[in-house]
Amino acid sequence: MAKVILRKKREAAIKRFHPWIFSGGIKAAEGELYEGDVVDVIGESGTFLCKGHFHEGSIAVRVLSYEEAAIDHEFWKDRLSAAYERRKPLLADGQTNVYRLVHAAGDGLPGLIIDIYDDVAVLQAHTAGMHRAFNDLIPALIEVYGDRLDSIYDKSAKTVKSSTPYRAEDALLMGEKRSTEVLENGNRYYIDWVSGQKTGFFIDQRDNRALLGSVSMGKKVLNTFCYSGGFSVAALANGASLVHSVDSSRKAIDWTDKNVALNGFEGERHVSFCQDVFSFLDEAQEKYDLIVLDPPAFAKHVNAKHKAVQGYKRLNKIAMEMIAPGGQIFTFSCSQVIDRALFTNTVRAAGIEAGRQMRIVGQMGQGIDHPNNLFHPEGAYLKGLIVQVD
Repeated sequence: MAKVILRKKREAAIKRFHPWIFSGGIKAAEGELYEGDVVDVIGESGTFLCKGHFHEGSIAVRVLSYEEAAIDHEFWKDRLSAAYERRKPLLADGQTNVYRLVHAAGDGLPGLIIDIYDDVAVLQAHTAGMHRAFNDLIPALIEVYGDRLDSIYDKSAKTVKSSTPYRAEDALLMGEKRSTEVLENGNRYYIDWVSGQKTGFFIDQRDNRALLGSVSMGKKVLNTFCYSGGFSVAALANGASLVHSVDSSRKAIDWTDKNVALNGFEGERHVSFCQDVFSFLDEAQEKYDLIVLDPPAFAKHVNAKHKAVQGYKRLNKIAMEMIAPGGQIFTFSCSQVIDRALFTNTVRAAGIEAGRQMRIVGQMGQGIDHPNNLFHPEGAYLKGLIVQVD
């Protein structure tokens, strides 16, 4: 097995269990290194520190284990079994069968996402190392789930980041299904993991959809950037008097309408609009009681941070100006480079410009099946605030 030798001053980060080793921290290498290889990381004194996947680029090693154990079938089976045990409480009442089984470093497997849609597993590797591991990982996944798993889909073509010629292809690895229906909090949703965003559904918002539903009775609700209508269905299921769903994507609006119909909420209580959200907000005449602002990541890189902040401020300012007195705004950022403090300050700046009295009555984040490794703050990507406007 190849080895990388870490500079002494960088050993402290590993001893604090951060799962990333940056290229600048590597002093030397022993043996030939290939993209995605499992390597031992040792200190300058020769002390074993950890094992991980090696990659060319700024993040040179993603840590898999701090023990000198083999990364083999038993390793994958143990990690997947432990992840499943942590998710069992979500499934106990039979009202939810869509959840994230593996959330990268949050489950000790940096670079890997596995989402479960009832009897289907959708895998998404974000590194060549994790994608190369599928030959060992998938048999372990099948062993953990047994006959509860009907299909496995690899959706890694757009997510495997590699500066080498290594490439991934999307492919059905087991079974025949290409779409399915799932249950979330008792509501039904149609999932198309082949052409849908991420792995097909924004599973991370499950708890926040339930929270919105809990305050939706008799309310007029606006769901912007609605995608497949998750918040819209949750509001309708909990007695919202009117829900407007807005997205610039025709495919997203079609999915929203399909999910609304799937739950029996067709009719005057729901209207969808295929329109740019900002132009819709500028033209809207309705006084909504609840507004959901859940845009795609405005900043995927640090150099886009300033532009993203301006976008979040403008979006929130418009919503604050138009919402009915006493209304609540559920506002989110999924941009990893925008931390919670910056997001809160941006919303505050929007409130100052809107010129209305308001208060934060709740803070939100990703669901409990999206755990954030305590030693890896970068994993806390979803930030949300509930702002009440007088």
